[in-house]
Amino acid sequence: MITWQLKPFIELTTIQLYQLLKLRVDVFVVEQQCPYPELDDKDHKKGVYHLLGYDGDQLVACTRLLPKGVSYPSVSMGRVAISADHRGGGIGHQLLAEALRNCQSLWPNESIEIGAQEYLTSFYTQHGFVKTSETYLEDDIPHIDMKLAK
Repeated sequence: MITWQLKPFIELTTIQLYQLLKLRVDVFVVEQQCPYPELDDKDHKKGVYHLLGYDGDQLVACTRLLPKGVSYPSVSMGRVAISADHRGGGIGHQLLAEALRNCQSLWPNESIEIGAQEYLTSFYTQHGFVKTSETYLEDDIPHIDMKLAK
């Protein structure tokens, strides 16, 4: 059973911040072998929230929710990560459903734009997102822009 917490940056404990950054680096930098600027100055911007999914005291899933104008003209989500040992059991779908619910609560009736890794296109499509761009490379990984219109 995953326990979800939604927090702005200022409310993250030092342990939570460490766990969050470690999970993201483990997935995006180490596992995907992609050195990229993980600390992009968006985590602490006004209105940004971090959705944390815990299995006991272990952080196993996370994403950040961003207000309009931080990454896209619309509300957006990014840095969606699931620990390798918790994949395949539906936690990704739970994370996305929880993220969408929280976006709706924070920013009612707003569209959501994302830059998804291309191999996850069908995953996001299952949640109502549609492609809005051709494939492009970001940090040498194929991505595609997608949008959930409201």
